[in-house]
Amino acid sequence: MTQPPQPPNQPPQGGFGAPQDPPPGGFGAPQPPQQPGYGYPQAPQPPQTPPPAAPAAPQTPPPPPQGQPNQGYPQAPGAPGTPPPAAPGTPPPSYAQPTQAAFPAVGQQPPGYGYPGQPGQPAAQQGYGFPQPPTMPMQSQPGGGGGKKPNKQMLIIVAAVAAIGLIVGGGVIYAGSKKDDDKKNSADGGDGKGGKGKKGGSDGPPAAGGPAKEKVPGNTSAKVGFQVPAPEVPKDSVWSVAGSWLTDDAYVKSGYVGKDKDHALIAYDPASGKQQWTIPLAGETCAVSKEVTDEGIAAVVYKDAKSTKANKYPDCSQVSAVDLKSGKKLWTESVSGSGSPVEFEEIAISGDTVAAGAGTGGTGAAWSLSGKLLWKPKIGEECKDAGYAGGDQLVAVRKCGGYGDEKLKIQLLDPKTGKDKWTYPLTAGVDNAKIISTNPIVFGQDTEEITASGATDVFSLSNAGKLRARIKLEDGKYSHDCEVNKWASCSAIVVGNDKLYVPTRQHDAGGSGYGFTNEIISFSLATGKTTGDRADAGEDGEMFPIRMDGGNLLAYKGGSYKKGAKVVSLDGKSMKETTLLETPATESVSRAISGMVPKSNELLYTGGNLFFGKKLISKPYSKDDKEFIALGFTVD
Repeated sequence: MTQPPQPPNQPPQGGFGAPQDPPPGGFGAPQPPQQPGYGYPQAPQPPQTPPPAAPAAPQTPPPPPQGQPNQGYPQAPGAPGTPPPAAPGTPPPSYAQPTQAAFPAVGQQPPGYGYPGQPGQPAAQQGYGFPQPPTMPMQSQPGGGGGKKPNKQMLIIVAAVAAIGLIVGGGVIYAGSKKDDDKKNSADGGDGKGGKGKKGGSDGPPAAGGPAKEKVPGNTSAKVGFQVPAPEVPKDSVWSVAGSWLTDDAYVKSGYVGKDKDHALIAYDPASGKQQWTIPLAGETCAVSKEVTDEGIAAVVYKDAKSTKANKYPDCSQVSAVDLKSGKKLWTESVSGSGSPVEFEEIAISGDTVAAGAGTGGTGAAWSLSGKLLWKPKIGEECKDAGYAGGDQLVAVRKCGGYGDEKLKIQLLDPKTGKDKWTYPLTAGVDNAKIISTNPIVFGQDTEEITASGATDVFSLSNAGKLRARIKLEDGKYSHDCEVNKWASCSAIVVGNDKLYVPTRQHDAGGSGYGFTNEIISFSLATGKTTGDRADAGEDGEMFPIRMDGGNLLAYKGGSYKKGAKVVSLDGKSMKETTLLETPATESVSRAISGMVPKSNELLYTGGNLFFGKKLISKPYSKDDKEFIALGFTVD
């Protein structure tokens, strides 16, 4: 049953203000601190019907931490409906019930991250717990000649898991030692839920590396470049503004133009915010490619019409290639299957191929960069390409079987023909897969049950499609984010230097007060073991990886109204930190950044320009609150 959408979480009152050139030091007079700039709430995601729990080998779940005040997190909400019965021998869910020491009584406020909450302010708005995000009706999958089916919802997982630190004598000891982690993550531990996979990464890819392109500016103190205000959204509505790119010359964002609020891709000058061009779209954006070709070509999926009372949920069926340099739409195509337009949820570019994935219920199609159809869904086909990831190589998640009997495969494809070069099968019953990297090929999955991170097990494959290593990312210890029922939509988890970089979950910093912190660590893709790499966020902070820059890792460090947020470069060998950009250390800026939910929305950094972008917008809770589509910072 379709649930009505709810408004997503908004930043507290006293945000940025009108999108004018702001005075130095922020966006208006400072307000009393209401929410620190870290401990972000979960980004709103479209809801969907939950997949069934996958069978798992019996094992003893780790015990929950006990008696750790101020470290617990609320439980993730249960999926709607009655779950299927667990397979024989399947252990109970690992989410332990919180103790009284970990959670305050109903009606009491948990402390913020280092700052006391305001009287009367809901706990969910203090940056401690994770508030309930909105639901958003999604599009139906193509079917026979009939009307829309009501099964258009995507499950929302709200990150809500136990803390990872045990405080001993003012220091931090992680739940599980390095030796234990190495034992769990060793490739000797089995075939990693893959049929063909065997140990031995001797034919794996070489380490990445290479010179970094991002240079340290003469002045790392950033100023506010511009803000893109959201249009007025009707009550109980949620609009999509998904998609952004940052080139050397422009920041391009999905948005709305004109008094009729027409959908468009809009290019802004990164420093001034002046509009450079617009590309009209028939409807809201559904997905954009992460990749931009050397010629400046990107791809976008969008709805075939604007939403109306008569047609509230148009199809995400239109695929276009766009030139980000000239601001021109190169071509627009769509395909049909079983008499209905095929709807797409993700899109990727590899070489000269644009590949669009149709998600859990459909199959994919592909075009050349010139707009020639390369392949499309076949009627009656038992196996379907659910999703694609692009870049150096084109990788597909192929799905066979029906609901509850899924059989997934990871395939390396020839981008010109769509034929697979090799196939790596997942164990029957595993109903999700997340492509994290295509060169080397690294994918993740939730092995036992749906979790907040979306990937509790990560597998690295060789060039020949053989298992190199399995990496166990125990639920509740790490803070990456892979979207539910998406196949190539992970954030805060990065592959480079033949390593997997992940952030740990925030834990007590061990100092005085209520300070929380976390780290970025890495695992070897050859052995699955931890490498010893470690970068610390510092007290009252949180950091997570953004992307690789040659052999260096770019990371984001959250700030507060006492210190700005940062983009830093971590040396690939020493993990030495170098600051590239720091935002103004004001309370209004901190609240505005926190409201953009950087980890789960869009965060782009290139050449001294940092941009935050929203994926969904709705009507603010009050007239004093302000909703923004994008927010940019730049250094001189």
